[in-house]
Amino acid sequence: MKIIKLFSLTAILLIGSKAMSQEFKLGKVSIAELEQKKHPKDSAAAAAILYKKGTARIEYDPNDGFVTLTDVETRIKIYKKEGYDWANQELWYYNTTNLKEKVFFADAVTYNLVNGKIEKTKLKSDGVFDEILSKYRGQKKMTMPNVKEGSVIEFRYTIKCPSDRMIREWAFQSSIPVNYSEFSTFIPEYYVFNSRQKGYLFPKVTASRNPKSVIFNVKERNFGPGSAPTTFSTEKHDYIENQTTFIAVDLPAMKDEAYVNNIENYMSAVSHELSLTKFPNSPMREYSSDWNSVVKTIYEYDDFGPELNKTGYFEEDLKKLLADTKTPEEKIWVIFNHVKTNMKWNNYTGYACDNGVKKAYKEKTGNIADINLMLTAMLRYSGLTANPVLVSTRSNGIALFPNRTAFNYVIAAVETPNGNILLDATDKYSIPNILPLRVLNWSGRLIRKDGSSQEINLMPEKTSADNVFMNYTIDSTGKITGKTRRQSMDYNAMIIRSNIESLKEEEYLEKLENQNNKIEISEYSKTNEKDILLPIIETYSFTGNNLCELIGDKIYLNPMLFFTNDKNPFKQEVREYPVDFSYPFADKYNITIKIPEGFAVETLPSPAAITMEDNLGAFKFNIIANDDTLQLVIMHQINEAIVSAEKYDMLKEYYKGMIAKETEKIVLKRI
Repeated sequence: MKIIKLFSLTAILLIGSKAMSQEFKLGKVSIAELEQKKHPKDSAAAAAILYKKGTARIEYDPNDGFVTLTDVETRIKIYKKEGYDWANQELWYYNTTNLKEKVFFADAVTYNLVNGKIEKTKLKSDGVFDEILSKYRGQKKMTMPNVKEGSVIEFRYTIKCPSDRMIREWAFQSSIPVNYSEFSTFIPEYYVFNSRQKGYLFPKVTASRNPKSVIFNVKERNFGPGSAPTTFSTEKHDYIENQTTFIAVDLPAMKDEAYVNNIENYMSAVSHELSLTKFPNSPMREYSSDWNSVVKTIYEYDDFGPELNKTGYFEEDLKKLLADTKTPEEKIWVIFNHVKTNMKWNNYTGYACDNGVKKAYKEKTGNIADINLMLTAMLRYSGLTANPVLVSTRSNGIALFPNRTAFNYVIAAVETPNGNILLDATDKYSIPNILPLRVLNWSGRLIRKDGSSQEINLMPEKTSADNVFMNYTIDSTGKITGKTRRQSMDYNAMIIRSNIESLKEEEYLEKLENQNNKIEISEYSKTNEKDILLPIIETYSFTGNNLCELIGDKIYLNPMLFFTNDKNPFKQEVREYPVDFSYPFADKYNITIKIPEGFAVETLPSPAAITMEDNLGAFKFNIIANDDTLQLVIMHQINEAIVSAEKYDMLKEYYKGMIAKETEKIVLKRI
């Protein structure tokens, strides 16, 4: 009998091809680079990436099998003090029982020009350290030494991933200009990866096939009487390595603007997802090729689907809670409120259970999956049609392409004749169909018991109202005294409740005063703070000495005071990505103004109405004078949570007109 065991392997590259690329080398910083005072194409840039080159190779390791090695080298120019943050580099890595990545920084040097000569300062070991981000991820951090305005920094890092199925996303664009970015993958023919590009600028792509050869050292051990001694030999295996190179040049800084959920969603980048493997003498195995196969794979994970079938740990509690419920709506609220009240989120995301639903229920704490899969299981047990919905949070980015790592969150959905009711029991101020803002990220994937899936719109369609009633009096010195009553509903209410909870009342009021032109607030009260199904109402009195201008014998006044929108948030000439308001809203103001004795109205803003096409939104402004009293009614409403880039010009002009009207002053003259 013979047993053949592979115990070592040496890979030998027989013939290779090199992608044509610009030559950059670490350590070759020029005086011209150090002398450069500003970026030639973006004079406002605080820093720029002069070049960034990376490779991702799937190679065989004798100890770990096939692994993925990622090597990246980068050179960055610092122009201004605001760019010093680029001297602090952070690199996350997986750190779980089944997936431990290793990260190494090397060749890290800061270059400065001193008396016409290049001065090098190398990174010391105390400039690199590790920190724990979560139970699943760690982070290697590096702080470059001796960084000044004009410095050039460069460094290299390597990531060794024990998995052969993961290639990290490569971002070509950044928040600063990128002069040159190159990324190459080297993948044996046994693997097929789908590559997908996102953003609005696309790199040049070249591909080649490189013949390669691997030498295996083989140990043959013979057994039985009179058998020959153990022998050693080598075997040579030829294969093709597929090389793909992406090159992008002169990429502008991706500048953040108002109402963008995550600017990285729109940066030029390429991602890879394993589609199939086809090893010699083995059947072909398909992986994630579409959303149905992705969610089917996730549903079958031990820490996902099976957790939904566990019911014994909550059955007795649920029977008591549901005893008096009669309608599906009552069941949903009772179960939802029970989970929210008894469970505490540990701030870990993920669609896979950490502790498992049974242990989490007993200990009253868990991650997102522990809590919301538990909620889904309870809803199902009560007879409702409930299913989990996979979500990618705003910070994680939009799930654009089918892949298992696109999601990092899960919520529950209950199917009703009027549509799905979405639930997230990890936020104390969330109610049915009012999800935490972190979840409002375009769409999710609902998974049914049979493994099928459906795209679910996560963006709210119901308008969240904010109704403000304010009356105030102006005296002859320009001092204003008044009262405000603000009624906030749905998402507006959730945000205000969260703000109130995060601060002591004294701190909250101080923040409110500072935000509202340094007014002084007194007699503050709030209603329905805990009754989250009702609007929250805040009332307070206020005084302000700098809310209007007294010039000569005239008073100049913005009638909305500290509620005035005075700056247009949309400044770009062209916007290529959508405007994300998170939710539709309607802000309404009813303001009564008592003018001081001895004064009369000289100038009053005229009424105005601005309406956008396709019912996107509307602004109305009306003011009436009646003796010494002015009555002002204003409405500003946006009817879509996400506004496409094609409508940006219209939206920008709408805000321009609204702000012009809101900042138009009332002029009072002494009589």
